[in-house]
Amino acid sequence: MPRALLSVWDKTGLVELARQLAGAGWELVASGGTAAALEKDGLAVIPVQELTGEPELLDGRVKTLHPAVHAGLLARERKADLAQLAERNWLPIDLVVVNLYPFEDIISKPGTTLEQALEMIDIGGVALLRAAAKNFPRVTVLCDPADYPAVLEHMGMLAFRRQMAWKAFSRTAAYDAAIEAYLIQREGYPAPLRCEAYPVIGLRYGENPHQAAHLYGPTIDSTPMGGMLLQGKPLSYNNLLDLDGAWRAVLAYTDPAAVVVKHTSPCGVAACADTAEAVRLAILSDPVSAFGSVIACNREIDEAFLEEVGDLFVECLAAPSFHPAALDKLKHKKNLRALQLPLNNPAAWGEMRTIFGGLLVQQSDSGDPASAEGWQIVSKRKPTGVEIETLHFAWKAVQAVKSNAVVLASSNPESRYTVGIGGGQPNRVDCVRIAGERAGERAAGSVMASDAFFPFPDGIEAAQELGVTAVVQPGGSKRDALVIEAADKAGMAMVFTGVRHFRH
Repeated sequence: MPRALLSVWDKTGLVELARQLAGAGWELVASGGTAAALEKDGLAVIPVQELTGEPELLDGRVKTLHPAVHAGLLARERKADLAQLAERNWLPIDLVVVNLYPFEDIISKPGTTLEQALEMIDIGGVALLRAAAKNFPRVTVLCDPADYPAVLEHMGMLAFRRQMAWKAFSRTAAYDAAIEAYLIQREGYPAPLRCEAYPVIGLRYGENPHQAAHLYGPTIDSTPMGGMLLQGKPLSYNNLLDLDGAWRAVLAYTDPAAVVVKHTSPCGVAACADTAEAVRLAILSDPVSAFGSVIACNREIDEAFLEEVGDLFVECLAAPSFHPAALDKLKHKKNLRALQLPLNNPAAWGEMRTIFGGLLVQQSDSGDPASAEGWQIVSKRKPTGVEIETLHFAWKAVQAVKSNAVVLASSNPESRYTVGIGGGQPNRVDCVRIAGERAGERAAGSVMASDAFFPFPDGIEAAQELGVTAVVQPGGSKRDALVIEAADKAGMAMVFTGVRHFRH
């Protein structure tokens, strides 16, 4: 008769699992509260103390830490191992069902004392999980109630037992890490960073063919950016970098919007009454750079959207959904990737970048913080209502552009859109000029957004030459007075946000 040992804090699904096991002829061994819950339901249970011949000790701190239990778990399918068990009248244990004391939940509650936290450090449960997982060639281990329904059907499969063993070791590793972090932080030190990531897909190569690359995600069943590739070639390393930039940018808008990204930085952004007009205007911002780009939209992509994309060579399209007719139309573009992404898809780990000998970690920049004091009009001329709306649009767009970022934007009654973008240069004046070159005649009457302050009047003077009418920038330069004076001289409206948005 196969034997199962059950010892759980979280009783979710426990009785149902035990009933299935008993109905299949299993013998149930359980500890403490687990045994009581099963007996209350009328199930026959062997208490752990009957198995060990010892009572629970130290107010339940010692229950399953006994050779009768661990020998039953660790015994292999060897005559010598089984003979040693038989000499002591012990039996093998074939299934372990354990979840741990809720240490993480306890320490997250305000006012939790060290004594309370220490009592929630599970010892016996961790030992059971590790012993059973180590012996997965024979023993099945369950640490997650979500896996209970599948156990009887799949436990005879080595692959299933191996997967459950991996899951158990993953759980004990995270549990020990939480304990370590808690104790370290109590000593006044920062918690160590542990990034658990799992392979999602292998990539053909990295940024260049001689660089190997993989995509990793936060869970074993992660998908690219949490979404689903609906059609097209496999995603590449550079595709994913561009898609990340495009998706972050388009999520800044609540109106229907489209963002065109090339080499991780937007070259066109538009927010309009409908997505077809948005993508038309976004491409028009810089049609040369749009070749070989990725395009993201925060609404469903339909046939009208694709009509505006036309024959432009695009690497990827990303959206929360694709109309079936649009997908059907994309079938002839076998290389174009269509990625469906959830709108509520926050960054899993913030942002991390490697440097020689270390790792830089920061929170994601998700726009102006709630603590920001608000915009301040610093020029003699106040911006018009249309200018304010366009400045707000441009301020969101500039946050996705590489520093030194400058965005020129215009609007009509139903649309707001970039006409020129400059970024990634060592000085801000060059970025103003690049944005102006992209915009051409459309620069006249546009507004300008800058991700950081203008340290000299020359950037404003360059914008004046282009015909810019209003500027939004963080402010904070020692020469703000000179910059404001230049804006007033040009008849420009200028707004300070008090917040900068560098993107290196």
